[in-house]
Amino acid sequence: MEPWNIVFLVGFIAYVIIRGVFEQRSKGKVKAVSRSDRREVILIVIMAIGSMILPVLYLFTSLLRFADYRVPAFIQWIGATLMVVALWLFWRSHSDLGTNWSRTLEIQKGHQLITHGVYGSIRHPMYASIWLFSLAQGLLLENWLAGWSAFVAFAILYFVRIPNEERMMSEFFGEQYDDYMSQTGRLLPRLRRS
Repeated sequence: MEPWNIVFLVGFIAYVIIRGVFEQRSKGKVKAVSRSDRREVILIVIMAIGSMILPVLYLFTSLLRFADYRVPAFIQWIGATLMVVALWLFWRSHSDLGTNWSRTLEIQKGHQLITHGVYGSIRHPMYASIWLFSLAQGLLLENWLAGWSAFVAFAILYFVRIPNEERMMSEFFGEQYDDYMSQTGRLLPRLRRS
């Protein structure tokens, strides 16, 4: 296995551990609102294929070797740096949310609008971290399919899900969420607050 593949694999394992720990903490919470439907399940399956199945096939089999390419090492150093930033932001996002997190579009009983920590300036830092991780995957894995599949899969999930998620949050939290939206950026901090 190539050294950069090992770097990716370590980051991938860290990502899975972070998600697993926080998913376990949120387990058993009663749902107040659920917008999980067939489309949501399909989006999660597409994401699993792009961010888990294809990279694992690439790392542990030769099935995807026909789509290999080479990049200069500095590109992979950029990928490794992005991965570290993505993992920190992924962990921080989960940590700040606590049990107010769900894999699908759900609001749990007793759900609170989190506006502190990284959520103080970005509404969707977890999505920002997944964008960064997906980009890192593309830069670290020198394979058109395994490398860029997470980026494409997440783009589909993000652009389909985000309008529904923000509408759900606005319906549930009302003016409080609308005010929060006016003060924060979706993926990056606002340069000027309104």
